[in-house]
Amino acid sequence: MNSNKKIMLSKLIYPYISLTVIVALFVFVSLLLLRLAFNYSDPNPFGKVGRFSYHLKKRTDKFVYPAAKFLANFRIDTRLAPLVTILIAAVLAFFGLQIIENTFFIIDGLTIAIAAGNAKMIIGFVLYALLSIFVLFIFIRLISFWFVYTRNTFLGFVQRVTDPVLIPVRKLVPPIGMFDISAMLLLILISLLQSFVLRAFVFG
Repeated sequence: MNSNKKIMLSKLIYPYISLTVIVALFVFVSLLLLRLAFNYSDPNPFGKVGRFSYHLKKRTDKFVYPAAKFLANFRIDTRLAPLVTILIAAVLAFFGLQIIENTFFIIDGLTIAIAAGNAKMIIGFVLYALLSIFVLFIFIRLISFWFVYTRNTFLGFVQRVTDPVLIPVRKLVPPIGMFDISAMLLLILISLLQSFVLRAFVFG
């Protein structure tokens, strides 16, 4: 029964979720590439193409505006903002799928461990889950610079949770321009710690 549940989660549910995300990403990227083309071609606003361009820009502004604002700070052509947005969307889709797959892995593992009454495995998967949540928070922190938020929001909560770990690491490895190397390094270290937890408590 436990193995069947694992097969249902990993073999039946996840492929459909993955396909849905990939199709949505493809549509989103296609629209942004069209917007990029319109940014440089500047079609007649009174023609059919021009009206379509206007409506496309209006509907995608909320996604592209943060990237345009970011490029403007570095005096880079803001018409390239759709490319930055595409890159961010691709990264978010990749990590989103990883999070979903990881969640299924944790659910399956805990289900098997609880059914078997294996306390060591339960502890291992709980620790792995807590580390996974912290990884998610760090990833959210990496993209939070796109948004304006206060300490009373969810992003503010994420900042308070991750600061005790990120600040000491950042003192050792300061950011390089827009790249927060400390957060990336911390993600690698946590990933290694997760592997150790699995070997010590689950597969050991």
